[in-house]
Amino acid sequence: MGFVNYEQKDAIGIITINRPEALNALNSQVLDDLSATFDSVDLKTVRALVLTGAGEKSFVAGADIGEMSTLTKAEGEAFGKKGNDLFRKIEEFPIPVIAAVNGFALGGGNEIAMSCDIRICSDTAMFGQPEVGLGITPGFGGTQRLARLVSPGMAKQLIYTARNIKADEAYRIGLVNAVYPLEELLPAAEKLAATIAQNAPIAVRNCKKAINDGLQVDMDKAIVVEEKLFGDCFESYDQKEGMANFLRKKDDPAKVKHVAFKNE
Repeated sequence: MGFVNYEQKDAIGIITINRPEALNALNSQVLDDLSATFDSVDLKTVRALVLTGAGEKSFVAGADIGEMSTLTKAEGEAFGKKGNDLFRKIEEFPIPVIAAVNGFALGGGNEIAMSCDIRICSDTAMFGQPEVGLGITPGFGGTQRLARLVSPGMAKQLIYTARNIKADEAYRIGLVNAVYPLEELLPAAEKLAATIAQNAPIAVRNCKKAINDGLQVDMDKAIVVEEKLFGDCFESYDQKEGMANFLRKKDDPAKVKHVAFKNE
């Protein structure tokens, strides 16, 4: 897929942004390739995704400055929309997406990581929103997601100062869930994805939707969102077999068995 590689391992998919000579910077073609890759994921067999960057230096170093440097106001707004449309697609993708941040995650790199459900990183990772030092604002959701993830005050400090932070500080402020040595990062991401993939896929999807949709409304409306998605799980094979297996275990532990959830 041009600048993006895709591999499926059992029930998990691994998406790798493959432009290492440019530190995996996001230009229009990379954005198009990523969008097409997400569109091609077989949701009948894949239950979780890992998103990472090629090489050992960079996850995504940012949007392509060379491409942006000559844009008009209208073209700049259109480029922002192109990135935002893709990142919303990732954020709203039916199955969980784990960002395995293996180096620089600056500007658009931090923004695409924040559009994923879970972020883990290498101890060599570096995060930041350097845009104000380039005369622009974050344009792919950085002003919005960072404030929601780490608090408005911390987001403003990072964005206004254009300061990069290392993996340990990203973990301290809650931007990432865990930090690993570089060589352990992708195996850890795959293990996490495989653990998610073992659970009932309808339930996992509904949990993602409940969390995402509920965060956009007040609590009274949010619990109604949850109630509907909770109810939606019933009468499925996964719900019936999952609960039956729990009851078998309660009555006679010897009868417990591994449940092969069917996404139906």
